[in-house]
Amino acid sequence: MAVSAGVDRTLAALADPHRRRVIDLLTERPRAAGELARELGVTAPAMSRHLKALRAGGLVEESHPDFDARVRIYALRPEPMVHLLRWLEESERLWSSQLAAFKAHVEKEA
Repeated sequence: MAVSAGVDRTLAALADPHRRRVIDLLTERPRAAGELARELGVTAPAMSRHLKALRAGGLVEESHPDFDARVRIYALRPEPMVHLLRWLEESERLWSSQLAAFKAHVEKEA
């Protein structure tokens, strides 16, 4: 089972607990970068680095409200999580099959 580059990027982006917390917050609603920084208790430059990693992983997208182009609003992109879920389902099928075969072998030997 080959892991696509997209799943690799998604997993790399989710490796940090701060970035997972950003994902949790964005499941509620889109948020401004400053609001995310305050919620996580990190500096603006640190949040910028986390958001950059999440964008590189394809997990979030940014937009600018009409009233102020300096403000960046971040929202989730569902596609990377769908691909990750498919990969996890494939892994589960593989392991379930392997464990079932092992169980049958052990029961036959007993």
